[in-house]
Amino acid sequence: MGAGLPASTFRLWIDPLRPVAIQGSTVYVAAPQPSRAWVERRYAASLEAALREVADGLDRIVVVREGAEPGAGGGSWTTAVESLPLNPEHSFERFVIGDGNRLAHAAALAVAELPGDAYNPLFLHGPPGLGKTHLLSAIGNYLHRSRPDLSLHYTTAERFTTEFVAALKRQGPERFKERYRGLDALLIDDVQTLEGKEQTQEEFVHTFNALHAGGKQIVLSSDRPPDALARLAERLRDRFQWGLCSELGAPDLRTRTTLLWRMATGSPVDLPDAGAIREIASLAAGNVRQLEGAMTRVVALSSVLGEPVTAELVHRALGVARSTDQPAFQPTDAFPSVEAIQEATCAVFGVSRTDLLSPKRTTRVTQARQLAIYLTRDITSLSLAQIARGFNRDHSTVLHAIRAVSGRLEVNSEMTVLLERTRGLIQPSSPPSADTAANLHDSSVSPRSASTSATLHPLP
Repeated sequence: MGAGLPASTFRLWIDPLRPVAIQGSTVYVAAPQPSRAWVERRYAASLEAALREVADGLDRIVVVREGAEPGAGGGSWTTAVESLPLNPEHSFERFVIGDGNRLAHAAALAVAELPGDAYNPLFLHGPPGLGKTHLLSAIGNYLHRSRPDLSLHYTTAERFTTEFVAALKRQGPERFKERYRGLDALLIDDVQTLEGKEQTQEEFVHTFNALHAGGKQIVLSSDRPPDALARLAERLRDRFQWGLCSELGAPDLRTRTTLLWRMATGSPVDLPDAGAIREIASLAAGNVRQLEGAMTRVVALSSVLGEPVTAELVHRALGVARSTDQPAFQPTDAFPSVEAIQEATCAVFGVSRTDLLSPKRTTRVTQARQLAIYLTRDITSLSLAQIARGFNRDHSTVLHAIRAVSGRLEVNSEMTVLLERTRGLIQPSSPPSADTAANLHDSSVSPRSASTSATLHPLP
């Protein structure tokens, strides 16, 4: 192991590790608490590879906190559940607040200040890239600093499922229950992945009940509201709504501009032109990841061409040149309008917008209507009620449409193809020229993970 790492790195991170127990094919090693998460994230795979080379029958490394050594009965020792590492950059201070996420931010801060008392459970939902994971991590980081006495666990629903299945095979469900039901705070990301997993849902119901009854804090996130998780057990959907459900909407122009200014502070390219930032914010509608991607493209083009970042260069990097075969409803605003989405969908399905908004229920019209509703929910910041009004429908019809499309989005399915074709009309992308593409491919400029920041706002 040491041969694969610089001596200084080995001394700093690997040498302090101490084996404390062996259970089955798993070796538990203790690490100092400040470095445990880093060692697990960066070196666990290398440690496991080295372990398999020198020891038959041992193939897994679990890094636990120092002081968790087993007592006399070391062979039957059960470790505390290991949390996923929290990103130290994810704090409330570094979260950019806008109209689309103000309530979610305030609720998350209230939960961090009064775990188990403020909102329990807190259910955060919204499309990917809008800050759900940031807020979950911010809660965890806040509690680590202010309440180090609390046992906190941050994980994903997918990892929860994997641990549960492994427990059934190796240790039995009782060990799993002991690990989770003794927590003070449980933060679970992407609970939509529990859909269709009946056994895991059953166990999660019991875990939820035990923690909630004990006044322990539960925070969950999903890409959809509980009502739209069609393949989730009804009793779970019901429990998710016991506390507060808060939606994170897409950032508006002001919020996107603020996010970009934060990113620009760490950019290797000088961005003195405020107009350039506004141009990026206007052209790069969507979530934080899309903003980061847009910023990366602009910085890369500036570096390749040796030109300063101006509004004109931004438009060259991100702008879409119109052509005669592009539809007249091509949106120019930061977010496409409901009408633009409807027109694009009608163009793909070959139906009229009048039929789309009518009570007509032929298969083609119904599919077009459902897909248009799904896309409106996915790429705009509109609420369910606003979407319902835009389609002359009620709230329940909108939810049904979202569920129907979600359930048919399999890889290479007809619905997936139609969805991407419609999305391409609404949000087309123009490929770079051959010369620019070659230069970008050869450039050493790489994407940058930019952090964001904001001043704390008082709770409403």
